[in-house]
Amino acid sequence: MKVTDLFDLTGKTAIITGGGRGLGEQIATGFAEAGANIVLCSRKKEACDEVASQIEKLGVKALSFKCDITNPSDVQEVVNETYREFGAIDILVNNSGASWGAPAVDMPLEAWQKVMNVNVTGTFIMSQTTGRVMIEQGHGKIINIASVAGLGGTDPRVLDAVGYNTSKGAVITLTKDLAVKWGQHNINVNAIAPGFFPTKMTKGVLEQGKNPILDSTPLKRLGSDDDLKGAAVFLASKASDFVTGNILIVDGGSHAK
Repeated sequence: MKVTDLFDLTGKTAIITGGGRGLGEQIATGFAEAGANIVLCSRKKEACDEVASQIEKLGVKALSFKCDITNPSDVQEVVNETYREFGAIDILVNNSGASWGAPAVDMPLEAWQKVMNVNVTGTFIMSQTTGRVMIEQGHGKIINIASVAGLGGTDPRVLDAVGYNTSKGAVITLTKDLAVKWGQHNINVNAIAPGFFPTKMTKGVLEQGKNPILDSTPLKRLGSDDDLKGAAVFLASKASDFVTGNILIVDGGSHAK
């Protein structure tokens, strides 16, 4: 098989949560450019509709759904409709996330619970529901969007969000555990840990701490609109068939310091 064939997603079907903006939109576009049909879902369906419309111009099919990933019935509906339309679910990207900035001593309990519910419980519900289909069909690729913030503590001058950091650390462990448990079903479970990319979620952080972030990044820049595409396509394609339980860090080298 040629290397170009290894990265080809033609005819595959991918669900991307939080695909209506930011990193989810970038990943969805990359998958579509590689030939995959795309299913986008988030609480804001209008944003997913807009991205789906743009993606279909690439010659693939794109669907969009309103979905709260912490609601099992919403998730089940997305999975059911995707399977009904395409007959398989080859790829799941758990990208939806929430954050809350506050010093640990001041973090409201309800904010902590919201972040953990979306980032950890929502990722689990989506993986569990889609995983049932993948186990039945005998294959699948799950990609969880973690964060470099989940690899350890962060300087509070840059990111003071203990709930977010903790939740992304949990996503990393969930990734590894599902990889061990579902490898026997030919399901690869990996995660991408992005560094700082300009998105709506990171806007406040970048306004406050851009200089320290760039100072600690060997490549001396933030992530671009294309920097996650290749990593995501690799983990979604046959090129990564012998890769599972891995955390692929895409942060310009900041973790190496």
